[in-house]
Amino acid sequence: MDLPSLAVVLRAALSHVPEERKAAEDSLNQFQYTPQHLVRLLQIIVDGSCDMAVRQVASIHFKNFIAKNWSPNDPDESPKVLESDKVMVRENILGFIVQVPPLLRAQLGESIKTIIHSDYPEQWPSLLHWVTHNLELQNQIYGALYVLRVLARKYEFKSEEERIPLYHIVEETFPRLLSIFSKLVQIVNPPIEVADLIKLICKIFWSSIYLEIPKQLFDPNVFNAWMVLFINLLERPVPVEGQPIDPEIRKSWGWWKVKKWTIHILNRLYTRFGDLKFQKPESKAFAQMFQKTYAGKILACHMQLLNAIRTGDYLPDRVINLVLQYLTNSVTKNSMYQMMQPQIDILLFEIIFPLMCFNDNDQKLWDEDPHEYVRKGYDIIEDLYSPRTAAMDFVSELVRKRGKTNLQKFIHFIVDIFRRYDEAPADLKPYRQKDGALLAIGTLCDKLKQTDPYKSELERMLVQHVFPEFSSSVGHLRAKAAWVAGQYAHINFSDPNNFRQAMHCIVSGMRDPDLPVRVDSVFALRSFVEACKDLDEIRPILPQLLDEFFKLMNEVENEDLVFTLETIVDKFGEEMAPYALGLCQNLAAAFWRCMASSEADDEADDSGALAAVGCLRAISTILESISSLPHLFIQIEPTLLPIMRRMLTSDGQDVYEEVLEIVSYMTFFSPTISLDMWSLWPLMMEALNDWAIDFFENILVPLDNYVSRGTDHFLACKDPDYQQSLWNALQSIMMDENMEDSDIEPAPKLIEVLFQNCKGNVDQWVEPYLRITIERLRRAQKPYLKCLLVQVIANALYYNPALTLETLNKLGVAADIFNHWFTMLQQVKKSGARVNFKREHDKKVCCLGLTSLIGLPADKIPAEALDRIFKATLELLVAYKDQVAENKKQNEDDADDMDGFDADEEDDEEVDSDKEMGLDDEDGDEVSSLQLQKLAAEARGFQPADEDDDSDDDFSDDEELQSPIDEVDPFIFFVETIQGLQSSDHSRFQNLMQTLDFRYQALASGIAQHAEERKIEIEKEKLEKANAQ
Repeated sequence: MDLPSLAVVLRAALSHVPEERKAAEDSLNQFQYTPQHLVRLLQIIVDGSCDMAVRQVASIHFKNFIAKNWSPNDPDESPKVLESDKVMVRENILGFIVQVPPLLRAQLGESIKTIIHSDYPEQWPSLLHWVTHNLELQNQIYGALYVLRVLARKYEFKSEEERIPLYHIVEETFPRLLSIFSKLVQIVNPPIEVADLIKLICKIFWSSIYLEIPKQLFDPNVFNAWMVLFINLLERPVPVEGQPIDPEIRKSWGWWKVKKWTIHILNRLYTRFGDLKFQKPESKAFAQMFQKTYAGKILACHMQLLNAIRTGDYLPDRVINLVLQYLTNSVTKNSMYQMMQPQIDILLFEIIFPLMCFNDNDQKLWDEDPHEYVRKGYDIIEDLYSPRTAAMDFVSELVRKRGKTNLQKFIHFIVDIFRRYDEAPADLKPYRQKDGALLAIGTLCDKLKQTDPYKSELERMLVQHVFPEFSSSVGHLRAKAAWVAGQYAHINFSDPNNFRQAMHCIVSGMRDPDLPVRVDSVFALRSFVEACKDLDEIRPILPQLLDEFFKLMNEVENEDLVFTLETIVDKFGEEMAPYALGLCQNLAAAFWRCMASSEADDEADDSGALAAVGCLRAISTILESISSLPHLFIQIEPTLLPIMRRMLTSDGQDVYEEVLEIVSYMTFFSPTISLDMWSLWPLMMEALNDWAIDFFENILVPLDNYVSRGTDHFLACKDPDYQQSLWNALQSIMMDENMEDSDIEPAPKLIEVLFQNCKGNVDQWVEPYLRITIERLRRAQKPYLKCLLVQVIANALYYNPALTLETLNKLGVAADIFNHWFTMLQQVKKSGARVNFKREHDKKVCCLGLTSLIGLPADKIPAEALDRIFKATLELLVAYKDQVAENKKQNEDDADDMDGFDADEEDDEEVDSDKEMGLDDEDGDEVSSLQLQKLAAEARGFQPADEDDDSDDDFSDDEELQSPIDEVDPFIFFVETIQGLQSSDHSRFQNLMQTLDFRYQALASGIAQHAEERKIEIEKEKLEKANAQ
């Protein structure tokens, strides 16, 4: 398609006539892969004589095409863009950045980002030279900085080796960048365009130092040159002239953006590289230099900046937030706190506290858009930018670490506000200050609950100053009272009536005319339900409470609401049965609403998606609470089926874990698995084969339920053929050489489920499954996977010993497999603990498999092999017996411990408790540093490995998984097998016994005796069970 024709098609794509628009889009799709198409689009984008609307359509089409096709996701996929077209785009696109207006620059910028991420440095080695060359040209600096920003950002989150290209970029560009930066900062009365250039330089610097400081900046002279410029920008006032009046536009004005990025960079340097506690030894010198030379200077600038709050001048929220983060991080450092201390009262009472108070913007939002007020109040992302949250964090850290000198005076200040509020007439009451004081009391809850003399006064404080606000004429005070009450619901009320009164006020708050009060009340209710010792307080109002609850869920998408519902369901358990169906129907309806709003606005926040996850989790909680009432599952199934059907496809990737949990409950607790529920099997298998391998462990549970609880249907049905479907998936996964050992662990567990549940019915599958198991065993590295694979063989032996042994011989691996197995059984650590088969279940499966071999005739098992199997089984049974006894004792001890369980109070050690202004805390606290390292290691899953490189977590028994062998006692099975051998082939039995030395005879005698004891115990358990029914 030539240039004029393409312009005509792009114009038609803007048509108001749907048919014309559709024809144009079809035409664009048809010609998008033809040679030169991308180049022509680029020509139209930069053609100043062309209509702006057409250029904009071209830029969007260009951006979308590059994002989708420039670099194929699949390496085997053939390229969609000709290399000659790529070369032409790369050669021309950079220069166009400066030529096009901002509207088009954003689209081109996204395209450049895609190309750089794909091609630099390998396919685009000339890019860096272009940047350095253009940085020297006065009229090209903006374009060069713009591209350099994109380039640096590629490496912002990269670490170690992946970061090496960035160091080369810094080496080549930073000297010139510093020179440009210096000249820009020195311009007197700079125009707004200078702010745009400085902002780009700040962003380039930020990306370059985000994870590591490049070595060039370790030169004190170079680093100081940069810091002088940043501190200059921090100190100088933002120009008054040209500031927009609209606060929304004003906060994004170029010079305020420069201020924000400057503070952002200095905060990052301070918290990541200037804190001695978190530094590696080689970086400590830099941290000391930063603390000594710059940290105090920055703090002084920040304190000066915050004065704007006292004088009523403008400061953007994000700037306040970042400055307060710096101050909060300085509280624990004695040298920094000393600088703050002379002004700490001004800071606390004239800057921090006013930020905690309800303000004009809050009132405007409350009145005009209460839904947005609620969303902002519960949004974690909003908290990252909020001055109020930063103020709360500062107060918390100050009283936690410097409480001795600050807590008392801050509480006196709050009490004084309470007093003035109580004394003032209604029309003069300081409502907003009271709101801030309540927020402060709620924020300091944990500290006050454990500090004398305050902890004994909390109930009186609530009754006098918080609970009266439940009936306030001011909506935001009613909401704040509900929130504070929720924070303190867990204290020990000396008068139960005070607790009862507060809880009833919270429930009444769920019917408040103002939405934010209703939401805060529901959130607070969760704490009251948790703390309630007598559920009769709630029982009579439960139906009304649930009704109010769902009215609110129809209005607001908020996962915190769902948390409250989960708490109620958890607390009342089976008592929720009468409401279970209604709850599930309401939650299902809420789920579909949340999904619809989430899909309708992809660019919006994730509150809808989070609330959708919450709805599913609450449904699971309900299903768990009624698990002993199977008939209810039949009633609930039709409500949940549409959710399961839709969300088990790729549409449900964000909620897959939660949906699988619901499927697990429905297949486990229903009286039988319905055909409708069976229709979900193919969906899970399709997902597992396509994209859901990360959820394999979760998919294992419902698949186990299908096979174990619907065995007859699983075996009989041929359309679909569930047995074949299972084989196809497991064979594909186990034979995939790219699959990590840990990823395929559920596969051998599923083979176990098949053999244990389908005894005598799946002979045709023994050989195929053994083949893939042995093949994978040859490549397995992780001990846990090796154990699981050997257990497949043990399960096959228990399923049919003769067929399994015959198959192993046929495959020519019998001797190798048994040698490998016995070697694994004998491996022990230095401590004497077994390396393999650590769980009770592992040992039991091995015992059953080996014992099954003992029963085979002499022509199948030679005497020497029988002797080896017999001894190995004996030792394993003894180990199993000891482990069962030990675990039983441990469970009893744990139960005793829980009876006397008393939660430790948090111990907040103050910095100034015994060394007022003494040794600097920044000299490091080894214990906390080690604890932090350990916590970080745990979070990353990198706990130092045991000598077998396998975490013991892999080896805890899956208590909740049931299997047919639960009813089989391995001791009785062993003794009965030996008795069978004795009666069927007495001479073989005699020969076996004669080869045993004294130790093995003693072990055999002990096992025989234990088997008799187990028979008595089992009979006793059966009798008790029968009597209980």
